Amino acid sequence: MSTHSQNAPSVTSLTIRAAKGKRKLTMLTAYDYSSATLVDECGIDMILVGDSLGMVMLGRDDTISVTMDEMIHHCRAVTRGAKQALVIADMPFMSYEPGVETAMKNAARLFQEGNARAVKLEGGHDVVPQIAALVKAGIPVVGHIGLTPQRVATLGGFKVQGKTADAALKLIEEAKALEAAGAFCIVLEAIPATIAKRITESVGVPTIGIGAGKDCDGQVLVFHDLLGLFDRFVPKFVKQYANLGEIASKAIGDYKAEVESGAFPGQEHGFAMPRNEEDKLEG
Repeated sequence: MSTHSQNAPSVTSLTIRAAKGKRKLTMLTAYDYSSATLVDECGIDMILVGDSLGMVMLGRDDTISVTMDEMIHHCRAVTRGAKQALVIADMPFMSYEPGVETAMKNAARLFQEGNARAVKLEGGHDVVPQIAALVKAGIPVVGHIGLTPQRVATLGGFKVQGKTADAALKLIEEAKALEAAGAFCIVLEAIPATIAKRITESVGVPTIGIGAGKDCDGQVLVFHDLLGLFDRFVPKFVKQYANLGEIASKAIGDYKAEVESGAFPGQEHGFAMPRNEEDKLEG
């Protein structure tokens, strides 16, 4: 059932930032028009066009091979369906790491060609110059620290981050640096809950957790994970609110059986020719 008001104002980076300490924020991924429409109509604050589409939609093993053209293609579809939610586009691997000029060019493409209204960059101190330049140019930026999937090769796999005191202190400092650079919110991924709580309390912008405990200012999940549509890899932090994969499999199996038995299509699924016209054929 929709919880969305047709007259609700569009969510912006300013309204997200202002929600800190006042209410919990919600973010979901979406990769196409249909899912974006559904998410938007349910009143979700932010829709992330994640580079996770490489794994979820394209069947790859990681996010690293996702291109700018692929991100723009999916952003266009999502922004056609999202009327109120703030659409945030992931900047894919190597679209911002080389420096400010590269980041500016690619973020501009996501805005101009993909119709995104914010971008997300992974990393800490190393991406501060890029974030500062983008914000100065009028492009809202979401930060992302902890487990950063684009850097999975250097992190040694999909592992929880910030498990030592030194690592935790570094994450806190990184969050402060991202805020100072102008990020309007920060995703915290796969971080111990106590550390995520400390980070949340140490910055003045909202934190959005994924595998980071309940004390973040908001939460994000992948659309297909939440609905039980993607079971190749289900992280510990995912809660499946439905098992649509199982329902879909049964429906497809029923369709196959009915076609093979002749039960589908029935008379009610077809179209009739006027009898007088049919009689002319027989004549």
